[in-house]
Amino acid sequence: MRGEVAAELSVARRDEVPVVTVSGSLDADNVGELEEALARACETPGALSRTVLDLSALDFADSSVLHVLLESQRQHRSSGKRLVVCGPYRPVVHRLFDVTGTAAFFELAGDLDTALAPAR
Repeated sequence: MRGEVAAELSVARRDEVPVVTVSGSLDADNVGELEEALARACETPGALSRTVLDLSALDFADSSVLHVLLESQRQHRSSGKRLVVCGPYRPVVHRLFDVTGTAAFFELAGDLDTALAPAR
């Protein structure tokens, strides 16, 4: 790891929507926990039609994180669900999406409240 705080992950429900929150640093060594949490949220019977991933406190992310997000997005779409990734984003998250050109592949929200708002 690069000296940042190791990742902390929490999963909660807000208005019946699974919310996965990540803080600290994510890389190939610890991204598995995020992958499992997103898969469980997508597969939860009776869960509403979306999962929210809050990256507002993420300090570091490498390409392994992007791989997990892309795979989770595919899994959610094939299950008829939405994966909403929310911020506000720190520069490292902006760079991850901008440099790879993948921002358009995700449903991005500026903050948690926006991500939880009913779809219009």
